[in-house]
Amino acid sequence: MSNRLAAEASPYLRQHADNPVDWYPWGEDAFARARGADRPVFLSVGYATCHWCHVMARESFSDSEVADLLNRDFVPVKVDREERPDIDQLYMTACQALTGQGGWPLSVFLTPDGQPFYAGTYFPKNGRMGLPGFIDLLRALDHGWRTDRDRLLRAGREVTALLDSLAGDGRAAELNAAPLARAADALRRRYDECHGGFGSAPKFPVFPQLAFLLRWRGRGDDETAREMAEKTLVAMHHGGIWDQIGFGLHRYAVDAAWRVPHFEKMLSDQAQFIIALTEAYQVSGRAEFAAAVREVAAYLDRRLAAPGGGFHAAEDADAAGAEGTTYLWTPAEVAAVLGPGDGALACRAFGITDPGEFHGRSIPWRPRSLHGLAVAEGMKLKELTDTLEDIRRRLLTARNERLQPAVDDQVLTGWNGLTIAAFARAGRVLQDGDMLAAAERTAVFLRENLERSDGRLLRRWRHGDAAHLGVLEDYALSAWGFWELYQADSNPAHLDRVMDLLGALDELFWDEPRGCYLQTGRDAEKLVGPTVEIQDGALPAGNSVAADLLLRVGRLTGGGRFSERGEQVLATRLAAVAGHEDAAGHLLGALDFYLGPSREVVLAGPDGPEMEAFRRVLDRRFLPRTVWCRRRPGAAGEELDRLVPGAAAFTTTDRPLAVQCEAFVCRRPCTTAAELEAALVER
Repeated sequence: MSNRLAAEASPYLRQHADNPVDWYPWGEDAFARARGADRPVFLSVGYATCHWCHVMARESFSDSEVADLLNRDFVPVKVDREERPDIDQLYMTACQALTGQGGWPLSVFLTPDGQPFYAGTYFPKNGRMGLPGFIDLLRALDHGWRTDRDRLLRAGREVTALLDSLAGDGRAAELNAAPLARAADALRRRYDECHGGFGSAPKFPVFPQLAFLLRWRGRGDDETAREMAEKTLVAMHHGGIWDQIGFGLHRYAVDAAWRVPHFEKMLSDQAQFIIALTEAYQVSGRAEFAAAVREVAAYLDRRLAAPGGGFHAAEDADAAGAEGTTYLWTPAEVAAVLGPGDGALACRAFGITDPGEFHGRSIPWRPRSLHGLAVAEGMKLKELTDTLEDIRRRLLTARNERLQPAVDDQVLTGWNGLTIAAFARAGRVLQDGDMLAAAERTAVFLRENLERSDGRLLRRWRHGDAAHLGVLEDYALSAWGFWELYQADSNPAHLDRVMDLLGALDELFWDEPRGCYLQTGRDAEKLVGPTVEIQDGALPAGNSVAADLLLRVGRLTGGGRFSERGEQVLATRLAAVAGHEDAAGHLLGALDFYLGPSREVVLAGPDGPEMEAFRRVLDRRFLPRTVWCRRRPGAAGEELDRLVPGAAAFTTTDRPLAVQCEAFVCRRPCTTAAELEAALVER
């Protein structure tokens, strides 16, 4: 018999609809039940593609003994973190404060008014490997609630007070280069010289930190920063964390060498990988980075593209109840598909061996560079790459016959905004019309399906149903997407949209005492504590994205209100991460832009080969402290004048010009691409 979750749209909640647990979705009904029955709330937060969520579901939530205890002594509540990132963030912060760690599934016990008094992540049904058993934990907490309730209530009040203090107090840091230098030193100390990345196992992609290193390389004249970023990207692209056969980046590696992944694939990771690869390509010119961008795009089109536009959220780690089975190979399986000759080459190229490294099978990776493999095989590089591409396609065709991981088919506003940014950035740099078209389609989808008639963004869309008020990340990442679209196509409507979204941040999310934006809008449900991101996580922090965009839009438009707000957010968030700046890479990028020297470039005049040459100069170069606009003749130019008043000075030019402005002074116009190239020396 199904429980209440059967009526929910979330695929994660529906996965638990047939549990014997009497689940409630998050809402007043659950907390009214807890108050009326005088019971604690058990809050379980996860998402549809989470491996350990599946494990806990099989071990505990499908178990009648566990269900009997939960139903008798608690009010069990399920939350999909992708639908409600605000709830997840609040209680994940509580878990990290209580235990020093976090992750999913998130398991939190709350008082009937929502205050957390005990938290953890995955609990096995019965204790093992130092983990307490869920059965024992439920009995102990029920006993404590009945016999020592004051202690639990006091713990709840203390954790809630801590959540309030962790959100910051509005203090502002001095804006200078010291946080950049400290972060660079911290990343250098943690850098894995052997395998790339930072720290040891498990090893996560850290895209905001890589973006910061590429910026620090220019400011600090530090080529080691560039080397750290590039080696990390190459190591990921060659490792098992990258799906060598079907493309796409897995969530993280459980080892230090990027060999053994946690197999789920998230849209947000793919988008950030595209941006990081694109920037590294601009800096280095390495063809591998451009090729990898196109591979990520191919994966997204093949597996996560939604039929009506936009992109689905994620692909599961599991298939048939086991992790990674779709992706694993033995030499015999490879030979059965390819024959002995190509099979042996494939095994050498992709490190497929007996007995493998994952339950007796192998995870494809690249133990040698293509050049090194070509030398070892006695083949020309072009011959090898063509052969390996044919091998990869044949293996993928065979792999597609296996049971495939499930797709979480929600379309999330913020994650799609980030994907717009990725495709728009990569499309203009690589001159790839398909990527630019994908960015535009996704932008149209968000406007048509995830925006209410009053302009309020909603969080997620699934099968025609849009629900849940958009949170800070939805607005900030959507604004980033439209900003990158504007930098790619110079359509003033996209810049206008960015400015509207940034204005909505103040209307909905601004918190004056803290001098930053809250994750939850003032028109949303009030939670027991503030939801403020302190540092980057799986996504760049919403306040960091907002600060960066506010400063850029302010610089381009001359809008003092944008610049002042951006500076305020930057200063308070830097104070909040003091001593841990390396965990706030996107915020460091905003600081780098603020400190400058930054510039704006106005392209004016008619379309034609000369104007295209100007654009290619701007697209090809890595210019993180440069913003630009394109003033076309006619109505489009007049629309731009409304948004960028300074552009009106170029209404009469009848030939293409590029004008660079810095420190409120504009230089002599460039009339050729070569002149512009010489002028764009990033300092």
